[in-house]
Amino acid sequence: MLDKGYFWRNRELRRHVRVLDGLEAPTLVLKNSTYLNTFTKQWLEGHIWIVDDRIVYVGSKLPRNTSGTEIKDCEGKYLVPGYIEPHAHPFQLYNPEELANYAARFGTTTLINDNMLWLFLLEQKKAFTLLEEFSKLPSSMYWWARFDAQTELQDEEEMFNTPDVLSWLSHPAVVQGGELTSWPKLLAGDDRLLYWIQEAKRLGKPVEGHFPGASEKTLTKMKLLGVSADHESMTGEEVIQRLQLGYRVGLRHSSIRPDLPKLIDEIVKLKLPTYDNLTFTTDGATPGFYEHGLINICIEIAIEHGIPVEDAYRMASYNAAVHYNMEEQLGSISPGRIAHINILQEKDNPHPTGVLAKGKWVVKDGVAQEQKQLIDWGRYGLKSLELDWEMDENELQFSVPVGLDLVNDVIIKPYAIETDITLEEIPSDKNEAFLLLIDREGKWRVNTTIRGFTEGLGAIASSYSTTGDLVFIGKSKPDILLAWKRLKAIGGGIVLVHEGKVLLEIPLNLSGIMHNGTMEELIVKENKFKQILKDFGYPYNDPIYTIFFLSSTHLPYIRITQQGIVDVIKKEVLFPANMC
Repeated sequence: MLDKGYFWRNRELRRHVRVLDGLEAPTLVLKNSTYLNTFTKQWLEGHIWIVDDRIVYVGSKLPRNTSGTEIKDCEGKYLVPGYIEPHAHPFQLYNPEELANYAARFGTTTLINDNMLWLFLLEQKKAFTLLEEFSKLPSSMYWWARFDAQTELQDEEEMFNTPDVLSWLSHPAVVQGGELTSWPKLLAGDDRLLYWIQEAKRLGKPVEGHFPGASEKTLTKMKLLGVSADHESMTGEEVIQRLQLGYRVGLRHSSIRPDLPKLIDEIVKLKLPTYDNLTFTTDGATPGFYEHGLINICIEIAIEHGIPVEDAYRMASYNAAVHYNMEEQLGSISPGRIAHINILQEKDNPHPTGVLAKGKWVVKDGVAQEQKQLIDWGRYGLKSLELDWEMDENELQFSVPVGLDLVNDVIIKPYAIETDITLEEIPSDKNEAFLLLIDREGKWRVNTTIRGFTEGLGAIASSYSTTGDLVFIGKSKPDILLAWKRLKAIGGGIVLVHEGKVLLEIPLNLSGIMHNGTMEELIVKENKFKQILKDFGYPYNDPIYTIFFLSSTHLPYIRITQQGIVDVIKKEVLFPANMC
């Protein structure tokens, strides 16, 4: 069973009471604190006693017994609850442990995480053992139970079936169902999805929606069917509409949708009278977007754009805790809660100079403390890819008449291919490139073209994708083959090649999807990656997400998937995958 960070045993609870009686000493006292009481929205003065990972007292008294107690004087400082990221996709090149440790240094000490990757990479028993390992981190790590893959799989039933979904929902570290990207199936009468939603609600766990641009009628239907929250608002009016229908609403600020300044300007202008049902999310941004932190950035934007300071901190902590029925553990500086506390220089400066996560110093007096890697990835078979097959010119035969036209970072429309794609290279005056999706075991492939991604790059190879299949994009077949050889040599990752030269390699040595290294390393590499692509004509902001979402059928209008080229609107396979 999970224990630390989820519940305390009887002997620990008795110890906490003995500390209050002076029979034992607390491990840490934050003396002379000015802290935000999230229940009354007041800044109060007092002393905070902590025993290991739990706050046991907040008030005017100091402990009688301080034998071995660390006492930290917080005179002149302002203390707020640790921030909560309620909608994390913790594998956008980085891995969940590195994201958790990195986020904590900026005050985000709780992450509610997508479980999608574990569904693709691990059998369930091993995945649940891994969740136990994550519970040992200083940060609190909770998880979703996905109901769909947001793409078309060849073996979807193996991954999404009632026994497995219900096992995930019942796990103590899983706190929500969703996010629900297959909601059109639900509206079309999929009773299995409806059953899973109702089971989540029966277990007291909310269900997260995914409803970009949804009408009032659709939102109402989804509320009737049990969906609790949504993070896809793109205007202030959409935020308020969802609130009025009873949704909890996540205000998004991500690398592909940096909407927060606009959303807040609009809800302030519309005079929204309360912010109690709003949270922030960075929605799984790519590494470079996190250079200065996660939820701390959202709070800063909120304050600058007119949200009252106390409400901004509640939106970043207490509101999310309430949504997940975890307000007895998270979201406030009060007795009984996990000791996630941020120490600030000023009330309106959300960038902490001190961070406690489960009562341990992550940042102390402005200095980040060393965090040892706890997860043994090799134990779970998460290591460099071993691609024991060969790719040659036979896989680079292109004849499909329909290609993918990139409208923005993630929206793709079909177009009729008129360029001669039987050539070794696509001419430089054509704004097209070869596009190949191939099974990581080399069993099937889908060949087409993509327009609007690059004007000249020879090749990009990526094992980072929605399903972990291999993606190749480029103007030159010889460069694609060289990129394949380098991808194979480094054991998975992203490789850029041009005119026979390797321009950049980003090793993703955890199953070809995640980097087993620091966020700082990834930020440097991703920034270089983006610059190279822009130099070769990529016109948008987030090429990592463009690659990741090529197979994502929750987005319009056409996608390249394991089943083939799919018309998302009609739910039809236009051109099936070819067996290799």
